[in-house]
Amino acid sequence: MNLKLLKAFVTLAEKGNYAEAASALSMTQPALTKQINLLESAINLRLFNRGRQGTLLTPGGAQLLPEARKVLKQSALFMQHAGLVAQGLEGKIAIGFGLSSFVYAPQSVARFGKRFPAINITLQDLPSSQQMQMLQQGELQMGFVRVPPPSPLEYLPLFEDRLVLITPESRSLTVDQWLAKHPLLRLQSGRGQGLNGQIDLFMHEQHYQASSEQYAADIHTLLAMVLAGLGVALLPQSIVHIAPSDLNIVQLKGRALRWQTGIAWDPRIEDGVRDKFIEMVRQESPAAG
Repeated sequence: MNLKLLKAFVTLAEKGNYAEAASALSMTQPALTKQINLLESAINLRLFNRGRQGTLLTPGGAQLLPEARKVLKQSALFMQHAGLVAQGLEGKIAIGFGLSSFVYAPQSVARFGKRFPAINITLQDLPSSQQMQMLQQGELQMGFVRVPPPSPLEYLPLFEDRLVLITPESRSLTVDQWLAKHPLLRLQSGRGQGLNGQIDLFMHEQHYQASSEQYAADIHTLLAMVLAGLGVALLPQSIVHIAPSDLNIVQLKGRALRWQTGIAWDPRIEDGVRDKFIEMVRQESPAAG
């Protein structure tokens, strides 16, 4: 159904006069007459009668007028909504984050939500490797991950993170002494693949050996285990913000300590909401400039 024909029908019904309706629609009277005739032909129903009192609706026309108005209103709402979606001002976005962005990502999401309250945001705690797969499958629109990610993903570096040693108490021990006297607590491989790889690089570089190893399913459990004196842990410095204040943080030295964290996305997938988020992060982060 041509919306122009419906608009001509509604306008003529409201004006009750061909001249006034044609003027309101910025067209000639013959053009308006043609549109009304086309609509009547399409629905096989006469809509108007002309008489001394002007142009009046037929009973059938009067019955269809409310429906025509509803269709035009829905069309206007659709175009308004489409415009907001196209500009990235309305819609939804799924974002992944990991250990290094445990604090940064939720804070960024909170700021974005305040700027764009009409956008529905989902934040998921996922390993970087899983995020990268989900980005290419369209299950995530953006992820806070170790960068650089593999092609074809694009990325924006945000900050550098590094390993620190988390111990249950402050004692005058060297790193190798801590590792010799206490089990090394790690995340399970499915949850901390990137972190465990970084730990292995650091341990190899420094020729450290752990007396034994134990594993936790998540970061909160691992920190609780350290606090209980069950061992020590090599973790990103960025998680210090969520660690219990009773824990001791030991700074480390070495070349295999550092990595870059940033945001990644799949440029092959168009997404206005995601682009708005990237723009906000780019403006806020000195490292992204």
